Amino acid sequence: MGVDRQTEKTILDALEIRDPELAEEIKKRMFVFEDIVTLDARAIQRIVRECENEDLLLAMKISSEEVKDILFRNMSQRMAETFREEMEVMGPVRLRDVEDAQMRIVAVTRRLEDSGEIIIARGGGDDIIV
Repeated sequence: MGVDRQTEKTILDALEIRDPELAEEIKKRMFVFEDIVTLDARAIQRIVRECENEDLLLAMKISSEEVKDILFRNMSQRMAETFREEMEVMGPVRLRDVEDAQMRIVAVTRRLEDSGEIIIARGGGDDIIV
């Protein structure tokens, strides 16, 4: 069962006061990097523009082909080619660095949603866009 964004915010705000660490942990788990495939093209393009290229490269290092494909489709052709080249020559990276980059992208995504610039559908009936 999903809850609407306002209910979610109210619950998290209350939890933030009682247990800030738990609230942060829940926020991290609510929208994960791989969930980017559920967003529409406009939202993905906005996220790509807002994120650091280095974070995108690191985040894509271990992501599924589906995630890579959707990100490449929402970049300029030139950017996608550059990313593909850089990923080919990128050496081994620490998993922690990849996870940190993915968390920064999730934070950007959440900020864009909070400001109303993108919409993340959470499976509830209230997210119908007209």
